[in-house]
Amino acid sequence: MNIRLATAALASLALAACATQPKPLQGQYDAITPQDAAAGSHLGAHVRWGGRIIQAEPGPDRTCFEVISTRLDGSGRPLRSSDETGGRFIACRSGFYDPAVFAPDREVTFTGRVDGTETRKIEDYDYTFPRLDADVVYLWPLRDRVDTIYRNGWGYGPRPWGWSVGWGWRW
Repeated sequence: MNIRLATAALASLALAACATQPKPLQGQYDAITPQDAAAGSHLGAHVRWGGRIIQAEPGPDRTCFEVISTRLDGSGRPLRSSDETGGRFIACRSGFYDPAVFAPDREVTFTGRVDGTETRKIEDYDYTFPRLDADVVYLWPLRDRVDTIYRNGWGYGPRPWGWSVGWGWRW
C-alpha cells in the first residue's frame, strides 16, 4: 500500500513539475550554456537559452536577437534578480518580430539548435557569439512592479505614521 502511495506521489510530482513550464518550452535539452557553445564545438546541440534582449534585428526573411544570457528558473523564465550572466548569444528565427514589441531588456526564452558562432564588436572588443537556430521564441509578459511594505511588529521600526519604540504590535 505504501509503495502505491509513493508511486502516485512521485507521478503527480513529476506531472506538476512539467505543468509549471509553458508548453512550447517543455522538453529535454542539452546542458550547454552559451559560454560553452562559444568556446567549443557543440554544433547541433538542442538547447533552451534565455535572457534579456539587447536588440532585435529584422532581416528580409528572419529576425535575429542579440541576447544577454541569464540562468532560467523552473518555468524556463530568465532569472531577473541575478546579475550573473552566461555571456551573450544570437538567436535567429524565420519571420518578422517587431523590435517595438521585442524591445531591449524584455525577457525571452528560446529553444533550438546551436548553429555555430559569429564574431561581432561590442564597442572595441571582438566578441564570439554562439548562434542559435530558434524553433521557439517565447516573450515573457512584463513583470509588475510590487512595492513591499514591511511592518515591523517587534521592537523598533518604521510605521506609516512614524517610528515606534518598544516591543509588541502597535496599531
